[in-house]
Amino acid sequence: MANRVENVGILAMEIYIPSQYVAQEELEKFDGVDTGKYTIGLGQSKMGFCSDREDINSICMTALHRLIEKNNINLHDIGRLEVGTETIIDKSKSVKTFLMTLFAKEGATDIEGIDTTNACYGGTAALFNTINWVESSSWDGRKAIVVAGDIAVYGKGPARPTGGAGAVAMLIGPDAPLVFDCGVRASYMTHAYDFYKPDLASEFPYVDGKLSIQCYLNALDKCYNLFCDKMKKVNPDFKGLLSLDGMLFHSPYCKLVQKSLARVSFNDFLNCAEDEREKQFPGLSQFSKHQRSETYFDRELEKAFMAYSKDLFEEKTKPSLYIARNVGNMYTASLYGGLVSYLISKSPEQLIGKKFALFSYGSGLASTMYSVNICNDMSAGSKLEKLINSLHDNIAMLDKRINVEPQAFSDSMQIRTENYHTAPYEPSGSIDILFPGTYYLVKIDDQRRRTYDRKL
Repeated sequence: MANRVENVGILAMEIYIPSQYVAQEELEKFDGVDTGKYTIGLGQSKMGFCSDREDINSICMTALHRLIEKNNINLHDIGRLEVGTETIIDKSKSVKTFLMTLFAKEGATDIEGIDTTNACYGGTAALFNTINWVESSSWDGRKAIVVAGDIAVYGKGPARPTGGAGAVAMLIGPDAPLVFDCGVRASYMTHAYDFYKPDLASEFPYVDGKLSIQCYLNALDKCYNLFCDKMKKVNPDFKGLLSLDGMLFHSPYCKLVQKSLARVSFNDFLNCAEDEREKQFPGLSQFSKHQRSETYFDRELEKAFMAYSKDLFEEKTKPSLYIARNVGNMYTASLYGGLVSYLISKSPEQLIGKKFALFSYGSGLASTMYSVNICNDMSAGSKLEKLINSLHDNIAMLDKRINVEPQAFSDSMQIRTENYHTAPYEPSGSIDILFPGTYYLVKIDDQRRRTYDRKL
């Protein structure tokens, strides 16, 4: 049995994005909506999507295989593999079992972990489970891997532009460059029907848009204030957002993230001592009597705190939105795509010693705010540089994607919809457009068993 360890966190990361996208500006014209509705109103530029050649198993296998290859991972050195996803194609068989095909061929089958599901929160739950395992008495000295991935699709209508797809794989272990703070996770869990998928014959969710925003912001309020309380017990000088170098959020769409950062500033305003408010928050005193629960759709308040927090947003949050803006919502992988974006926005030297908070939200609902430190010792510094260099290779793929016309995108979505439960089935999507190293669906047989191959 290995000794208990410290500095547990992320050693390496890999992100997979689809090889094709639709431009939101073109989608506005195609849908006949006002110019700027998607690009300005939602804050989105491009939306990645998958043809019927890719499913949740294939995109997770792609991300995992690339993580293994790039980091020369000995498969026998992995003791836990967890998956977070809400893209369910089997009510019993986990995505993790498909990922085990990469390990079983090497005889590496002593690996714990299965899938975790609750909307966009599953990846965070899988990550926490894995970190807890490494820090626990159950740990056997091996490293672990977490894969978070989803294909976010919606029916025709106002929600469709908030789709996306992608997967993130993370290598977890001790002596990591990205270290998770202990004892300060702040969670808020309750029941809500804001977004859910009760129709097992369809990929599409039921969405109450207004309720979903209210639930998201309420969960943010609850998690942020509890997080601050816990941080102050560790560091009495902690001053909320001003004490953090970065603030990252789950991103259904980028404009909501900007509003969320403003919401954090509003919470700091309410938590500020009255005799210091005007100095720290000039011109905002008229909001001092506002109750959090009554302000989720207060446009005057929202506008005022978005203006106040503009520079804070540019510094602490906007760097995390590069992938979200150009790929869309990746559900469980969204927050970790934000982490990738944040890391590549700076040099390793600029990141050393920094602390940032992350807010994870999954409808239904489950939410947590937690924090990560960039370790500042020499060993961690070299690991951080390697991690960031690898991520830059991933991001370069964004510019190599194929821009698909909205009609072709719509046709592709229709094919997915019409064949969602078809068996036997042979996909019609092009293999040629896939990036090298991408796994793809070969066929579904009459027993609904899926076969995959990898594009070389």
